[in-house]
Amino acid sequence: MGLMDKIRTASEEFEETDAATEKAHEILQIVGERVEKVRPSRVIFASVAVLLILSGIMIIGTWLVPYDRTSVDVVYLQGPVGHVVLVELDNKGSRSITDVSLEIRFLDDDSNEIARSSYETDEIAAHTSIAGDDLELVAPGASVWENYTIEILLEYTYRSETYSERWTYNVGDWTMEMFTYAAPMHFL
Repeated sequence: MGLMDKIRTASEEFEETDAATEKAHEILQIVGERVEKVRPSRVIFASVAVLLILSGIMIIGTWLVPYDRTSVDVVYLQGPVGHVVLVELDNKGSRSITDVSLEIRFLDDDSNEIARSSYETDEIAAHTSIAGDDLELVAPGASVWENYTIEILLEYTYRSETYSERWTYNVGDWTMEMFTYAAPMHFL
């Protein structure tokens, strides 16, 4: 390749670079025009619109799509009188659960039953929680120096299918303990 060929190639590359620079300036000018149209009020309006759409989708999913999401919240207390187990049964699903049976058992280290409490109801409506005297277990006179086991047995029917759950939790190291058990979700 001679000197003239090299000069000719360099000038062609310069022209290509010049064309690319010109194209870049055009694109920059278009982007600049578009940015001028973006105002803070438009950004806020778009953000609010997206938030409303997402909220609507969440509400539709929460209330219209049939699903079962049942959980049991437990609070364990020990004191000079003995042991107290407080339970709250939550139906966080979008439909009612029926034929609900909840049993609370308080067991010692040898799995001997010290106290028991049972609760039954025909139906728990959607997005409802149940608590109260019927869901309390009191074990008076049991030693506060030993470890115990709380056993929760839950049985309910959702859309003609019966579900059964069994949870256990060891207590006794602390004077107050809180825990939650959630049954698996069931759709449709």
